[in-house]
Amino acid sequence: MKNNAEQAAAEGAFGPGGARIGGAGTAAAAQRAERTGKRRALYGKLLPPVIAFIVFIGGWELIVKLIGTPAYIFPKPSDIAIAAAENFDKLMASVWTTMVEAVLGFLLSIVLGVGGAILLASNRYIEKAIYPYAVILQTIPIVAIAPIIVIWFGAGANAIVIISFLIGFFPMLSNTLIGLHSTDANMLNLFHLYNAGPVQTMWRLRIPAALPYIVAGLKISCTLAVVGAIVGEYIAGIGGGKGGLGYAITIAASQLQTAFLFAAGLSASLLGIGLFLLVNYLSGLLLSSWHESEMKK
Repeated sequence: MKNNAEQAAAEGAFGPGGARIGGAGTAAAAQRAERTGKRRALYGKLLPPVIAFIVFIGGWELIVKLIGTPAYIFPKPSDIAIAAAENFDKLMASVWTTMVEAVLGFLLSIVLGVGGAILLASNRYIEKAIYPYAVILQTIPIVAIAPIIVIWFGAGANAIVIISFLIGFFPMLSNTLIGLHSTDANMLNLFHLYNAGPVQTMWRLRIPAALPYIVAGLKISCTLAVVGAIVGEYIAGIGGGKGGLGYAITIAASQLQTAFLFAAGLSASLLGIGLFLLVNYLSGLLLSSWHESEMKK
């Protein structure tokens, strides 16, 4: 009986020709199945937008070519690509200028937005006194106060950075303030029980707990900073080789260079997307180990 059981076990563990079915073979098969599943999930995620993009661009090219619309009215994707290639150096110089202005305005909105929220959250009386004016500042159209900013700071990069900062400031302030006020009450009571001071409670509990809200503010503010930089360039931009995308768009529109205007607008969009993806990557680094919004299922 014992020999028969051992023989059956051996036959179950090995297939024809001595190939092992269980153990390492099963683990390898599971790994292959997992890799196949990941590839299928990746294809399922990428293929629909890629196919939609190809259909959209192909349809745009075909319809405009069949209608025969002049390029200065409505250019084809091929016209936009040619205009971008012919003016590549000028386009990249404009992208770089706008990127620097947007990043500086974005960083300024982070520092003053988070710092201001910490100050307001530290004292309810200060918050009640100052926060309404932050709301009022947000409701004023930026084009209405942009000329004043130009008068105060002069035309050029300084005014553009200030305008970019003003557009991205309120989302940082508001989101951070909401996060600081959303700290778990039981944790606050625990810190109070251990005689933690206001500064310790703020830095060791309230700010870490507010990180998801701060990250949400970053995702909003980074794209608004690009919009603010381009709006600032419309009003306070510098000409010549130092002009940003807003200035390039203005000149292209005045000269009916519609294809290059499209190329500059798409470059601005890609710049905003790039900043958003960078912030999204940093969000994963900060939150993926503990917060449900970034944890992998």
